[in-house]
Amino acid sequence: MPRIEVGKPTPYPIVIGEGVLKEVPRSQGPSALLYDQNVEGFAQEVAEALGVPHRLGLRGGEGAKTLEVYGKVLSWLAQRGLPRNATLLVVGGGTLTDLGGFVAATYLRGISYLAFPTTTLAVVDASVGGKAGLNLPEGKNLVGAFHFPRGVYAEVGALRTLPAFTFREGLVEAFKHGFIAGDEALLEVEGLSPEHPSLAGYLARAVAVKVAITEEDPLERGKRRLLNLGHTLGHALEARTRHALPHGAAVAYGLLYAALLGRALGGEDLLPSIRRLLLWLAPPRLPPLTWEDLLPYLLRDKKKVSESLHWVVPLGLGRLEVRPLPEGLLREAFALWQGELARLALLEG
Repeated sequence: MPRIEVGKPTPYPIVIGEGVLKEVPRSQGPSALLYDQNVEGFAQEVAEALGVPHRLGLRGGEGAKTLEVYGKVLSWLAQRGLPRNATLLVVGGGTLTDLGGFVAATYLRGISYLAFPTTTLAVVDASVGGKAGLNLPEGKNLVGAFHFPRGVYAEVGALRTLPAFTFREGLVEAFKHGFIAGDEALLEVEGLSPEHPSLAGYLARAVAVKVAITEEDPLERGKRRLLNLGHTLGHALEARTRHALPHGAAVAYGLLYAALLGRALGGEDLLPSIRRLLLWLAPPRLPPLTWEDLLPYLLRDKKKVSESLHWVVPLGLGRLEVRPLPEGLLREAFALWQGELARLALLEG
């Protein structure tokens, strides 16, 4: 069973495979479980195996990452009198691990938590690296904190309950990790399925890329910004569509745009592999959008430095830069991006 030991800034294990509950150390203090109602069966297994008395189920999705839901969870913990030595167990996809991590970071100024990601997206991205947070109506992930789990336990069996598209869209982040690390094996997503015998190894390989980067730059002041590849435009698309566009699909569209920027700056032509990704993913088509439609969301992006929006630009596999770009170049690339989407039949109308 693949196991990755994160060393810093806070040591914790990431375990991926079948039967991971056997690997979870028993808590020495009180505990509570926050879970996505879509995986209630697995959440019950976790609660029973680890002896968790308090359970709260929520509807997953971006609607869980709001100030209203956050306040509800805090009050639920307080009403049960959970003290500072309590542990919060979080079972669900990326929105639940984001919410649960932020609750743990802020309840009584910080309690321990364990993550049990149940989607491919949460396994390779959301539950790793210590980022936790909420959305605001003005944009995604504008409220948050760095709070590292005490452990991440990804049960591969839980991934078999996912709808086919949800399984695929989570692997976009693993594909992105392949671009960042220059690991071509991570770009080979087409043959993967929940039953694939090498799935746990593939997921662990993708996770290891993020772990290496976050250990070097845990608070996103340097190299960790590379993990935002495809996310600048992707987050704007999510916000503009009121999160009707799933995160993995938005990042895939953002990767296409980033590759166009890289080519315009003299980098390698990385478009063929991203076109292949989009054809395999078959994401929801985008509505007609102009640059002006997305600009308000781009200007609120949390990756701004002073007054400049910094873009992660791939110039080749494993060769990326983070820098501001002139608006003229951004608009030209946007027009080319729309042309690519039209040729791939990914635009409505």
